[in-house]
Formats: sequence, structure tokens, C-alpha cells
Amino acid sequence: MKKVFVTIERRWNGIIRWFESQINNRILEGINSLIQAVKRKARGYRTVEKLIAMINLIAGKIDLQPILGKATHMKQRGA
Repeated sequence: MKKVFVTIERRWNGIIRWFESQINNRILEGINSLIQAVKRKARGYRTVEKLIAMINLIAGKIDLQPILGKATHMKQRGA
């Protein structure tokens, strides 16, 4: 029991952080994979700001449906 207590005590901050964020290693590795793919695609960009914008578009939870929905709707009306 003492070994279990010491392990929990040593990892206490990580345990509390998980309950607050619900982010585990699998999710972090997935986000990292997306960012690495963006970095490979972004070799031609000249600024860090453009790289950050691409990461936000790919890995961020930005809802583009209102914008894309309007563009698709307008395209259909014009056809």
C-alpha cells in the first residue's frame, strides 16, 4: 500500500490535470501528428504567423460551416 501511495503522490498533479482537461496521451499524439503534417506542408511559407494560422485551421476546432455553407448556397443559386 505504501508503494501505491507514493506513486499516487508523485503523480498527483498529472492526475488532477487529467480530471480538469480530459486530455490523454492519445489525444496529444494525434494533435502532434496533425501539427507535424502542417509543418511538412508549410515549408514554402515565409512567416511563423502563417504556420500558426495553418495549425489553427487544421488542429483547432474552428467551425467553418457557417462560412462554407453560405459560399455553397451562393454557388448553387448562381448556377
